[in-house]
Amino acid sequence: MKKLGFVIPWFGKKISGGAELELKGLAEHLNAAGVEVEILATCVKEFSADWNQNYYPEGVEVVNGIPVRRFRVRKRDTQAFDGVNYKLLNQIPLSSREEEIYAKEMVNSPDLYAYLKEKQEEYGAYIFIPYMFGTTYYGVQVCPQKTVMIPCFHDESYAHMEIFKSVFSKVAGMLFLAQPECDLAHRLFDLSRVKTEVMGAGVDTNMQCDARRFREKYNIRSPFILYAGRKDAGKNVDTLVKYFAEYKKRNSSDLKLVLIGGGKIEIPQAMKGEILDLGFLPLQDKVDAYGASTFLCQPSKMESFSLVIMESWLGRRPVLVYEGCEVTTHFAKCSHGGLYFANFFDFEGCVNYFMQNPVIANQMGEEGRRFVLENFSWEVIVNKFCAFMENLVGSDQGR
Repeated sequence: MKKLGFVIPWFGKKISGGAELELKGLAEHLNAAGVEVEILATCVKEFSADWNQNYYPEGVEVVNGIPVRRFRVRKRDTQAFDGVNYKLLNQIPLSSREEEIYAKEMVNSPDLYAYLKEKQEEYGAYIFIPYMFGTTYYGVQVCPQKTVMIPCFHDESYAHMEIFKSVFSKVAGMLFLAQPECDLAHRLFDLSRVKTEVMGAGVDTNMQCDARRFREKYNIRSPFILYAGRKDAGKNVDTLVKYFAEYKKRNSSDLKLVLIGGGKIEIPQAMKGEILDLGFLPLQDKVDAYGASTFLCQPSKMESFSLVIMESWLGRRPVLVYEGCEVTTHFAKCSHGGLYFANFFDFEGCVNYFMQNPVIANQMGEEGRRFVLENFSWEVIVNKFCAFMENLVGSDQGR
């Protein structure tokens, strides 16, 4: 294969975010396998930064052995974008003009698009991730015949926008992180001429948990449910806190709820001492927390993958997920590594099942671990990706 160019809105040494981390891992493992890769991004620092500000200088920086080529962004009408984005966040229909405003006033770099057009013969393919940003919408239109998307679709208002339908139906290929995401894409877009495949996402399978070390360091002796991730309403963690508080009222148990990760959430006064918010933890402490937990609860309503579920399974612990999230429920069913809830009474029943059946819970954790090793180790993902790309664009150099 010729050099592959991965296009993403922003990228840096300490980047966060699901799509960003997936790209980072994929690029680094492809590079280690002998595939020449380059990351093409804007000079914006990250998602939460000002999209008008060029934080990084233009040009090429090598990050963990990967060339990162950055381009300046153009100024945008933030007020116009925010007005349209408010409607999208609140499921208010947009006019055609408002959809155009969304794309135009997103993060955009005309210099990046000019480079993609001018240098396209130097690359075997351009791979865009994720779908909803200006860099993808305008970038894939430069040379759709050699464009692949890793879209990270959710069933959300953004994915239903009309402007995406004709553009995304013309790309050469799409790679999905899970089967429900693929199913959603086929419902939303005409992909009859697009090569598609469910690739999954790569996971570091070498993690080693020490449950005793975690319990001693944080002085947690009781059984506990673990939540790992951002503590905000978008992750539905408020529902988990509410359900856990109700569970404690109805059940005599020393079970705790341990929250780790960024963000803040209000803990009811009556639950102080029962719900423990540990904030950000060092990586090894986070890994140890998985092994020490009774199970992980991932209540998010919208995921295109879920790294914390995979990490819990690698720690041999089962998971409990929200039934309304097709992706996480799909993983729980396919792996036999977890249960799912739609309401409080489901939640209560699942918690009691795990608590009362520790042998089965352990077996579910082992099934989950096997599922991850068979489907999402980096060796598996790199082989799938390379086979897909070589079939799509051919191979004129070894790897």
